[in-house]
Amino acid sequence: MNFAAYIARRIAFNQQKSFSRFVIRLSVAATVISVAVMIVTLAFATGFQQTVSQKIFSFWGHIRIQSFDAARVSIAEETPILMSDSVRDLKKIDPAVKTVQAFATRSAILKTEETIEGVLFKGVEKNYDFSNLKNFLQAGRWINFADSGYSNEINLSAFTANQLKLSVNDQVLIYFIQPGSAPRTRKLTVAGIYKTGIEEYDKLIAIGDLKLLQRLNNWEPNQIGGYEIFLNDFKQMDRVNEDIIPYLPAGLQGNTIRNIYPNIFDWLALQNKTIVIVLIIMIAIALLNLITCLLILVLERTRMVGILKALGSRTFSIQQIFLYHGAVITGTGLLIGNFVGLLICWLQQRYGFISLPEDAYYISKAAVQVIWWQVLLVNAGTFLICFLVLMIPSYLVRKIQPVKAIQFR
Repeated sequence: MNFAAYIARRIAFNQQKSFSRFVIRLSVAATVISVAVMIVTLAFATGFQQTVSQKIFSFWGHIRIQSFDAARVSIAEETPILMSDSVRDLKKIDPAVKTVQAFATRSAILKTEETIEGVLFKGVEKNYDFSNLKNFLQAGRWINFADSGYSNEINLSAFTANQLKLSVNDQVLIYFIQPGSAPRTRKLTVAGIYKTGIEEYDKLIAIGDLKLLQRLNNWEPNQIGGYEIFLNDFKQMDRVNEDIIPYLPAGLQGNTIRNIYPNIFDWLALQNKTIVIVLIIMIAIALLNLITCLLILVLERTRMVGILKALGSRTFSIQQIFLYHGAVITGTGLLIGNFVGLLICWLQQRYGFISLPEDAYYISKAAVQVIWWQVLLVNAGTFLICFLVLMIPSYLVRKIQPVKAIQFR
């Protein structure tokens, strides 16, 4: 039988009412709160970053291939490029590439009988993969493509549709501004309404047929604005963007969405600093409570320490009693804290009871993503740090003299 562990269990699970019992429960509760908050913070922050990032990627891909033009802004009407088999075949060259899709954009004005609204008309090709956008569709459907000619349908954001007082199956006039000539007008039918929650998209972009832009721009059928590349793992954006350079035709360049929208990704990166601050605060709270708890326990058990020393127990063995006791408190706090933290995450995933202002955070419900290695790291790190720090109050045992301790009241 382990002498130190046996006494530690007797002290830890003592049912007699005492001040130390209250302090132990308080210390366990502080550890539970600290661990639960750390797990919830990591899950919510990771979920938030992933959800907002995926919204951005879903609309523009991970890498955009366009004509090299240093003076052109990130989102604007493109200089036309020729369709390229070498770009299309990138998914055969690099397994990280999921899809390669052609697109083009052009500024336009939407007009109803009551009002007008400016948009950036994004033309997509017939085989465009709308599955990336399926979570954004609020009403109707995505546009259908004609076998010949171009589609007379358009997808509008909920913001634009609300401004123009349009709903699904309504018709709207779209004016394409022609430099040096009269605007070209088309009548389009609203096929569906989407909402991403990202203001830069919802206030600007409408989706239609790429062939319509080719005709209005007097482009050849093999001319497009650029390509969107979707990857299997967004974390490989920079690597893939560098690797595909030798395969791009002359005059074309690749650019990651992180470089195109640096303000959003810089803002997301700031969340990591918040996570670190919260983790440090929670660990500090747990440590202070455990140290205080053990100090009180050592003082309360001064007579017991003196008797054990008088009976010949080694100082290290007596120290182990309090270290075991601290481990029991920490372990209990970790166990209950994990349960509470994961329960909160599950409830949020299931019921979404925590809401956020979408205009500020790009999402209406707090997103949750539990990464198990992070949970394990929180548990291992908390236990290790707490155990090392718990050695500080245990050293008080060395200073206790048996004669004075036995007389201690």
